[in-house]
Formats: sequence, structure tokens, C-alpha cells
Amino acid sequence: MSLSILFALLFAVSPVVVSQHASVPSSTVASTSQTSSGASSFTTSVELSVEDLWDLYVGPVSTFSINTTVEPTPIPSSSLVPPPALYYPPFPKGQQVPLQPKNESWKFPKGFWYGVAGAAYQIEGAVKAEGRGPSIWDVLTHRVVNYVSTNDTGDIADNNYYQYKEDIARIAALGLKTYSFSLSWSRILPFGSGSINEQALLHYDDVIDTCLQYGIIPQVTLFHWDLPLFLQNTYNGWLSDKIISDFTDYARIVFNRWHSKVHYWFTVNEPIVFCGFYPLPANYFKNTTIPPKQQPYVCGHNVLLSHASAYHLAKSINSSLSVSFKTNGGFKIPRTDSQADAEAVQRAWDFNEGWFANPTFINGDYPTHLKDYVSGFLPAFTDKQKAQINGTCDIFAHDAYTSDFIMAPDAGIDACIANTTNPLYPGCYNTTKVYANGYWTIGAAGDPGTPWLNQATDWVPSFLHYMQDTWKPRGGIAITEFGISEPYEELRTNLASILIDPIRSNYYKSYLEAILIAIGEGVNVVGTLAWSIYDNLEWSQGYSVKFGIQYVNLTTQERYFKASAFEYANMFNVYLEK
Repeated sequence: MSLSILFALLFAVSPVVVSQHASVPSSTVASTSQTSSGASSFTTSVELSVEDLWDLYVGPVSTFSINTTVEPTPIPSSSLVPPPALYYPPFPKGQQVPLQPKNESWKFPKGFWYGVAGAAYQIEGAVKAEGRGPSIWDVLTHRVVNYVSTNDTGDIADNNYYQYKEDIARIAALGLKTYSFSLSWSRILPFGSGSINEQALLHYDDVIDTCLQYGIIPQVTLFHWDLPLFLQNTYNGWLSDKIISDFTDYARIVFNRWHSKVHYWFTVNEPIVFCGFYPLPANYFKNTTIPPKQQPYVCGHNVLLSHASAYHLAKSINSSLSVSFKTNGGFKIPRTDSQADAEAVQRAWDFNEGWFANPTFINGDYPTHLKDYVSGFLPAFTDKQKAQINGTCDIFAHDAYTSDFIMAPDAGIDACIANTTNPLYPGCYNTTKVYANGYWTIGAAGDPGTPWLNQATDWVPSFLHYMQDTWKPRGGIAITEFGISEPYEELRTNLASILIDPIRSNYYKSYLEAILIAIGEGVNVVGTLAWSIYDNLEWSQGYSVKFGIQYVNLTTQERYFKASAFEYANMFNVYLEK
């Protein structure tokens, strides 16, 4: 039996007590007591340091040559010249490109914030530096075979942990005004709770101060999927209500530290997605008896209670803060005008955005179709819990990349609901990117590594109207992630071809035009964040899929603006109300 499997089993069957040392202890003390002949009855107490967690569960990690914080180097003026579609150099002459006239009826209102987003595990690197504890993603990328299709890790990523000053300077050089980033929970609390890593707090102090120095609005997400490994191995992470108090304690640390400098906060990023990670791969984390299909909804239940707890805590510290979570999804379009497809669309809303938006924006409880399913195994929210959850998002923060046609399952919705083995159960709706004629797709496709993503910007105004009409957010709507993976960008080998990204450039232009249409029709959209600040670790696709408006040479860590960066920034140069 390998050492990794041995210790995985140790956590899987036994409660573990950990002494939260900052360095490797001189000795590791273990004691066991047998209470019956069954293996599951053995209990173990073990002292482990942060270094032990790395050694036992992750193994060696890679590092980069730049391993101290560096000051930004001057940005060459040549790198700030937009591509020909926006700028026509004096020589050579002769291009004949039709001008894009400004629509004088469109405008982004004063106070509209616009910028870029990134996430800790995807960009920071320096995974073991200065006391950071491992997260579940360190295990998933290092130990679980083929969990990441390219076998990439976040060990180095974009080296943002040391090059953040340059990154923020580059955001400012583009004329963007907002930088949204996430904190690494296991960097601040290496075990997820208990001892605080002051070095991590000092690091994020400077990230925030650097934003303010450059006139950039910092927006902070507490959790973007990188759950501290120790919490998963101790009590199954988001599958246990124990996480509510640990998340609240973590939130207390960061809200107290930065409430006077950071106005916009997001508690969790895309719970629809990270709850869908459950069940985690077997034999790498603590086992659970919760049935696999129920696990995402158990996770979601605890996320809602954790978010609500953190929200009220934030308001008690500083009532002026804007606090929300970021949900995700796309517009749901009935593929035909049949009643069955209309019902399928409603089920799609209930099992996606409505899962988290209805409790927080409408009534503190789940939407009808979802509630019908989860009531069989989740405890109903009490009246007190409903009151605690309802109203706990100040804006509707939505990561909205694309849209889908929705249709009923071939055998019908009722047949699907009655058959728990149906792959579409429990949602019991189907999706496609192809119009009902079976010929045209909804829009240009992204990279094959993102089969869920097509450009569907024609539907953005309708989507924004739906958000406003359905959930009526008091602080307006923000598109907190949007972007597209340029097809086959990974295969480009020379810099000039990499930096021209026509599908992504068109995506941002047409998407922002769609937002302008919706604003003109009365939808209160308050901000946008492009995903992403630069190419990064795209989770299970590694570095093979590119979403960045900047290219990063991962060998040298040099950064370069792509054409889409200028297209995105130019829309605000043209349409932001002065």
C-alpha cells in the first residue's frame, strides 16, 4: 500500500486531531485505540504540521525563479498601441476599413465599474510559499490521474503572488478601473481555521494598497473553489454544516482587516459549479455516506447558510459594504413553443440560477421544482433561516458567458422524474446549442475544450431583463465574469498570431453593445468584469484553454496585451458617460 493511500484511508475512517504548527514538528505522535474488531472502529490522533500535509497529500511542488515580490517595470508605449481595427498608423497607408459609428443613444452611466477578474489558485502560484496550506485543488492537480486533462498544476501559474504589482500596473495602463481577485483561504488559515498566517494578510494588504495606489477599485472574493484540504479531510468540507462557523470565522478575519479599503465583496464564486465537484474522487479525501446525487445539494444548503452568516457579519462590521455572491449560468431559450419545452425552461431556471437566487432575492427558500426534489433528503429551512437568507445580496452578481436552447427530454419530463437513473435526473431538461432546424448554432463556438461555450450575445438583453424582472435586485446587476476561449489558441506558436484574437474581440464588443441596449431599455446594469486578466489555469482544462485578454509566456512569465484587451477597454472610452 502506498503512503498516499495509507494516509487517505487514515483520514477516511478516523477523526484526526491536528496540532497547527507553523513549521515541521520535531516528532509526529500517533496513538490508536481499538474499540471493536471492525476496521472502521479504529481511531487515531496524529500531530501534523502544514509541511506534513504537503508531504503526505500533495508531494513536491514546482517553483519559479522570481520568488520575491517585484516592482513593476515600465510598460513600453509600443505595447499600448491598439491593433489596426481601432487605430490606423500613419504608415503604411491604404487600408480601407469601414468606420464603426458611435451610437449616440447608448451610454454607460457615471459610476459604472469595469475591469478584469482573476482567482487565487488559477493565477497566484507560490503554492507553498510563506505558510500557505494545501487546498483540495493541490491534491486534484497533483494526485488524481487525469482530473486535469493536461496534468497541469497551479504550482507556478502566472506567478501573480510575486508579480501582482506589475499586473495591477498593466490593468491601470489599459484604462480599466476595477480588479476583482479572490483570497486563498488556506493561505490565510493554513488549516482552514485556527491559527492565522500573518504573512498572508500582509501580502493581501499590499495587493489592496497597490490597487488603490493606481486608482483601481479592489473587489474581493472570499472563496473561489480552493477549499482548504484540512477541512475536507476533517469533516467533508461543504458537505458538513460545520463549515458554516469556519467560513464565518474566516470572513470575520478578512472583513475586519479590509472593510475600510474594500467596498465590494463576494462571499463565494459560482456555487452551482463548485458544489457540482461533489462527489470528489474516491480514496483521495475523507469518505462520506451521502449519496452522490445528493451531495451537490447538501453542499448548496451549507453554502447558502454560510453566505448568509458572512453577509450579516459584514454588515455588522460596516453597514456600507456591498456584499453578494456570484452565481452563474446563461439565458434559457425554449427551443420550440411547446408547453413541454416551456416547462423544461422553468426547470432549468430552478435547478440553476434559481437554486441560489430565489432564496436570497425572493423568499429565503428554494424554487418549486428544486424544492420538490431536495425535500426528500434536505432539512427544510426554518422560518428563522429563511429570514436570515432572504435579502443577503446587495447586487445580482452573475457570471454569464453564454446561453442555451432548452427542451424537454425525449421521453418527456414526467418519465424522467420517475426514473432516477435517467442521466438528466433530477433536473429533467435537455440543452443544445443548435436551433430547432438542426442546422445553425446559437453563435460562434469557443475552443473545443469548452464545449459548453458559444457566443450568444444576441440574447444578452433578454437575459438582463429576465434577471431584473425575476429577482429585482435592489443594487442592480453586474456581469462579474464573461469571456470566450479563442479556438485553438494553444496551437499558435508565434507571438503575433497569439495576440490577434478576433472571436474574443468580437465577443466583447457585441456583448457590451448588448448591455448598452439593455441599459437603454431600463435595465440597471452597474458593472462588468472580463474573464480573465490573463491566460491562467482553467481548472480541469489546465493551460490548454485560453480566456485571457493578456497572453502570458509561462516559461518567462512575460505578459502581453491581446487585441481583445483594447476592444474591451475601447468600449468604455467611447460610451462611458463623462
